[in-house]
Order: sequence, then structure tokens, then C-alpha cells
Amino acid sequence: MLASIKRLQSRLSHLIEPDFGLMDELLSLEVLTRAEYDEVRSERITVYGRNDALLDLLTSEGQCVKFLEALQRTGQQHVVNFITHGGQKEWLLQSSNLFTCQV
Repeated sequence: MLASIKRLQSRLSHLIEPDFGLMDELLSLEVLTRAEYDEVRSERITVYGRNDALLDLLTSEGQCVKFLEALQRTGQQHVVNFITHGGQKEWLLQSSNLFTCQV
């Protein structure tokens, strides 16, 4: 999963919404330390910059699994689907796949 996220990073930085619960979920799941959380929140001016900084901090498979969980918890299943389908958009054509992807 880590390799897929890193490969898709430039596209993911435009899909992820970090500011409405995701960062808090990542902190509670211990994907981010308090210092990392504060750094991403305070030093990045744009959403894209925050997303890039956040994705750069993902360095293990365990973190990636928790990242997908946090995305689901914050209503970003479309991003989970994008990652788990390797960046392919064909799953968008099948509306039944939107909410059936398992992590």
C-alpha cells in the first residue's frame, strides 16, 4: 500500500481533504505525532502543501492502513477507492463499487 500511495502522491494531494477531521484522526490513530501534526497544520499555506507534507510522513505499511481507516472515518471513501484501485478511475463508472471497497 505504501508504494501505491507514494506512486499516486501528486494526484492524491489534489483529492485529500486534510482540514475537516483527517488530521485529528491521524493523531488519534497515532499515525502522526503531535509535533508532526503541528508542523503539517501550521507550516503549510495551501491544502496541497499540507497534503504533500502529510503524505511524506507515511513511511510504513502500518501507517498506510491507519491512513486509509482515517480517510474512511472522515467520509473520504472516494480517496480510499482511488488508492486501492491503483489510481484507476474505472471504479467510478460502477456506482456499486463506491461503497464496497474493503480495507
